Amino acid sequence: MSGEKSAATHGSDEPSWRARFGYEQPYDGQADAIETAIETGAEGGYLVMEGACGTGKTMAALTAAGTLLRETDRYDNVLVVTPVKQQRRQFIDDLRTINAGLDDPLSGLALVGKPTLCPYERAGALDRGTQDACEDLRENTAGLVAHDGGGDVWWDSARAGELVAEARTDADSWRTLDDNLSTAGQTAPYPTARPTAPDSLSESDQPYCPFEADWYARDKSVPVAFDDDENHVVTTDELLAGAVPRGTCPHRAMGTLLDDADVVVGNYNHLFDPRTRALTDGVVDDRTFVIVDEAHRLEGRVRDLLSDRIGIQSLRRARNDVSHLSTLAGQSREHREEIATQLASYEVGTDELQRASEFFDDAIDWLDRRVERYLADEYGDLDRAAEGGRLPENVEIPLRDPETDETDAFSEWANEQYSAGFCKSLHTIGAAAADALDSLDPQRSTVCGDVGRIVTRWWTRDHASYFREITLSRTDRERVEGWERHYTAGLVCYDCLPAEDLRERFSDLGGGVLMSATLEPMDVLRECIGLDRLIETADDESDDRERPIATRTYDLAYPETNRASWIVDAPAFTARNRGPPGEESEVRETYAYALRELARSPGNVLVCMPSYREAAWAHDRLADAVAKPVLLDEPSSDEATEELKQEFFADDGKVLVTSTRGTLTEGVDYDGEKLSACAVVGVPLVNVASPRIRAVRRAYGSAFGDEHAFEYALTVPAVRRARQAIGRVIRGPEEVGVRALVDERYTPDAPRSVHEYLPPAERDEWRTMTPMFLDSQLERFWDGHERPNQ
Repeated sequence: MSGEKSAATHGSDEPSWRARFGYEQPYDGQADAIETAIETGAEGGYLVMEGACGTGKTMAALTAAGTLLRETDRYDNVLVVTPVKQQRRQFIDDLRTINAGLDDPLSGLALVGKPTLCPYERAGALDRGTQDACEDLRENTAGLVAHDGGGDVWWDSARAGELVAEARTDADSWRTLDDNLSTAGQTAPYPTARPTAPDSLSESDQPYCPFEADWYARDKSVPVAFDDDENHVVTTDELLAGAVPRGTCPHRAMGTLLDDADVVVGNYNHLFDPRTRALTDGVVDDRTFVIVDEAHRLEGRVRDLLSDRIGIQSLRRARNDVSHLSTLAGQSREHREEIATQLASYEVGTDELQRASEFFDDAIDWLDRRVERYLADEYGDLDRAAEGGRLPENVEIPLRDPETDETDAFSEWANEQYSAGFCKSLHTIGAAAADALDSLDPQRSTVCGDVGRIVTRWWTRDHASYFREITLSRTDRERVEGWERHYTAGLVCYDCLPAEDLRERFSDLGGGVLMSATLEPMDVLRECIGLDRLIETADDESDDRERPIATRTYDLAYPETNRASWIVDAPAFTARNRGPPGEESEVRETYAYALRELARSPGNVLVCMPSYREAAWAHDRLADAVAKPVLLDEPSSDEATEELKQEFFADDGKVLVTSTRGTLTEGVDYDGEKLSACAVVGVPLVNVASPRIRAVRRAYGSAFGDEHAFEYALTVPAVRRARQAIGRVIRGPEEVGVRALVDERYTPDAPRSVHEYLPPAERDEWRTMTPMFLDSQLERFWDGHERPNQ
């Protein structure tokens, strides 16, 4: 670890941040991290911090953020984003710990989605998706409470109060009725069924949301406050407890509190997803200090968030939306005039509406023919291929050469049949159609606006950073004819290179901390997430300046004697070397031997293979070779994965085999004696033959140089995944365990070695041995430590 000590002081040797540090004494690395974050953040920069488990990254980042917020005039608030629920809880707990020692606590708010807070969704009372149902109820309610006058306050709180009174069950008896909505131990003053508008407010019987109406009746104030929690951090529990029994929308309460929160804890969507940012954009700006947790996931997660997919069913629904609007226009003169007026406000004519309907229809036919032709060429009779188990779960159909920057086939077709200008205008046409349908048919859930927006982005995005393809996902629908019996299809515009998007986002923020246990090599990370050229534009005539970026790496602080760290020198576990699972090659036999020895290590053993297919092979070989129960993790639901994890933890002495790229190798805390050994087999590269991955490699080559393309796009992320998995073993100062990287490529002198991507301070700790020495070395290690239960 390195870095100068330069924290602010208040006339004494005690740094001012100590008042906001939640514990008596910081770790050595923790103090340096806090002071570096304060120094860098005060200059509008970022600290990029790799810290092993036990560094205290969460407390360090929050302490620095709180100090900057209270003692400088540079920041108005703090936004924490993490993709891991367990880490989210850690931030909330640490913020409460900090606040417990403060006279002026930091007001904290944990953001969650509508399904978590909507009382109707929680009670199982919605018959469709929360987002659509909620938006419709909100629009209906807004229409009912609106008054005719002008001004910023467009709603009538008295009308809203009338809606609330109409929905309430009789005050003297409602608590004894079975049909009142209850959730999270709280009972609402309304029944589970949604009420309909009273005759005094509407001629129709449209449903509305009484929780929403109550928010308007309170003039958008809410009955939830930060001091509802003794440590001033409001989470789902406080929102539900404060809002539900008082009849107010918990999600609106969260949004209202957001404006006044000092520290907001959310996920990556709240910072990077254009759809979710509607909630946070009003409070997140250049006066926000951001803490990005698990930052090694940034590229992949943001790439997914900024990629677009239009399913064939969405295209059909968009076509039907536009066709339905045309049908409504033909029903009466009044409808025709109203629709024309609505469209005119968007400068859209009825002829463009007809043209859009034709476009969606033709696009569906084009996609259908393209998929049918591809599947026939590849698999012949699909029904027979399905019966024989020959159909893959997922298929990519590239629409251009992944290794050439050229226009894709769908864009070429659309340009020939329509025009680029028309395709770019579909955003406006779709929005106009959706607006008109909302007025004339408010019960209809439209998609034409969203589909039009995505189609427009398809044409405005370049062909170097984005890759267009058709993706197919396996399904089984007996009543459907043709290829759709076996697959669902979609057009995908994939963001190959998120660096520029990330650079733009970080430029919009005031400064912050990016942290993870696996960020090295730092120079590669800085380039790939856009921090290598972060420029601050001056308000006056002075020159722009490059914003400061500090990097720190803190090693595992726990006793080295408590862990064995081995590189097992076995032939590279590549597809070419090992062959398919059914052919037990010499390389496979070597790995079967090594895994058997490691699996026999006392206690629970985690075996991480480069893919789920290889995990199944390892499971089958180990099941007959060791006395312990051997569990297999497969792609499955969150619930099934959680059940498997609990089964692994339940008793002592099991082997769990999974994919290094799965969900059990990151964000899962194997603390205590839950895990005594972990073996990572191979370098977990993604499928390099995939058209999408080839396009990513091409984009990275164009941006960072062809000589760095494979390294930056594939090798470095793969080694970070391996390090994440191996880091599951030692989670505390008293924990003991074995860590094994099984593949010669982790050694320094091997062909295609990845040794240089391990942090410099870690490299000397790893000892190299051949598989034949594993048995004796395991015995020697455990002879020096208390063995976990077998």
